[in-house]
Amino acid sequence: MGDENTRWTIVIDKQTDIRVRTRLAERGMKKGDLSKFVVDAVNRDLFMQSVAELREGFKDMSPEEIEKLVDEAVTWARKGDC
Repeated sequence: MGDENTRWTIVIDKQTDIRVRTRLAERGMKKGDLSKFVVDAVNRDLFMQSVAELREGFKDMSPEEIEKLVDEAVTWARKGDC
């Protein structure tokens, strides 16, 4: 987690609580690891939403066009002009 923390108060159903705490216990994690689990889950979900938005933005392009854009971006980045 980051240097600064914010306290959240969330409400979840009992079944979800049991499933999450069981999963943590199976992985040898402690009660305090719940926050880390939530942060990881939130970050994963935000990443997947970003990927879905990117895919939507490129859906009208052919794979060849996308590959060309990627090649151009890699070439640009390797030049060190960034």
